[in-house]
Amino acid sequence: MATLSNKRILVGVTGGIAAYKAADLIRRLRERGAEVRVVMTQAASRFITPLTLQAISGHPVHSEFLDTGAETAMGHIELARWADLVLVAPAGADFLARLAQGRADDLLATLCLATKSPVAVAPAMNQQMWANASTQNNLISLKKRGVTFWGPDSGSQACGETGPGRMLEPAELAEHAAALFQTGSLDGLQIMVTAGPTWEPIDPVRGLSNRSSGKMGYAVAQAAMEAGAQVILVSGPTTLVDPDRIQTLRVATAQQMHDTVHTHIHPIDIFIGVAAVADYRPIQTAARKIKKSDASLSLELVPNPDILASVAALDPAPYTVGFAAETNDLEAHARKKLEAKKLDLIAANPVGDRHSGFESDLNQLTLIDQHSLTPLPLQTKSRLARELISEIAQRYHEKNTTQNTRPAHRQ
Repeated sequence: MATLSNKRILVGVTGGIAAYKAADLIRRLRERGAEVRVVMTQAASRFITPLTLQAISGHPVHSEFLDTGAETAMGHIELARWADLVLVAPAGADFLARLAQGRADDLLATLCLATKSPVAVAPAMNQQMWANASTQNNLISLKKRGVTFWGPDSGSQACGETGPGRMLEPAELAEHAAALFQTGSLDGLQIMVTAGPTWEPIDPVRGLSNRSSGKMGYAVAQAAMEAGAQVILVSGPTTLVDPDRIQTLRVATAQQMHDTVHTHIHPIDIFIGVAAVADYRPIQTAARKIKKSDASLSLELVPNPDILASVAALDPAPYTVGFAAETNDLEAHARKKLEAKKLDLIAANPVGDRHSGFESDLNQLTLIDQHSLTPLPLQTKSRLARELISEIAQRYHEKNTTQNTRPAHRQ
């Protein structure tokens, strides 16, 4: 069963007898690992109570602009940004008409306009309403604008008629939602991702480390798995749970990460070094805790092995992607790292901003290679990871195609 681990799904519920199925849909989405929030239209609350959907989703249900939090902070826009997928189920004929017109006269319709994420609808209405030319014209218009339609199904309806217009069953909708994130762009490839910080011990209780949470690296590994790759995740010390269907290898120090990477590097096709690896380590580690005294304490540090450069120097080398966390002169420092380590691609991200980077659930990247610069804007790390994997897959296939079609050297 395809999972929805770490996915954020906004379920929209409109008025109609099929609204009762929304409770089962939310439960099935959560069973697959998704975090679910619910927005209801006023008509929907006449068929199923917000309290029911709140209990099943684990979050307050929204229905009005002013109930999304501090509206001065644009709470409805925050909800639109939060979602990886907006799924309207059931989607009645009136809602489809308003969506086709670009109306923003209630919270749910506004969210569908404000989100950059995929919008999917599960139609549910009388078979004659579905067949009506107006509804079919709305269907054509919405599909042209990228709205995905799941269903409707055909069969007996609450009104006693039979025909197309039944909402797909919740299990089918959950399967469609999971499949939406399975791109297949890396089918058959083997990928290694490093993530998290490293820990360089000074004594048994102290060490040198950094603020990396591992969230970005884990999101990249998840996105690569969704794209069809077999993934090895080499993780420094984090509090994150090992991702499902990914081989996770835990290490502590930079040397351990280096050794683990090179033990498993063959036959890796793509290497993505997201980990924030310590550049230096103490030359000696005390066997016992160093006691505090009035005297100053000096630490002699030696360089750690350069994991990225060592992977890029292999012959043959995998397609090698590095990360550069910078506080200033982002592009200049990242490009220097790209060239010095002979990387295929580097993802530069600004750190020091409380809204992105270390410890945050948000991040932004600038992708730099020898020929281009591609900004990926601020967004959730899971969504950003999928965009990054899409870019890496495209570049990887372009490089391999170019190499495979290069004319043979003439003797």
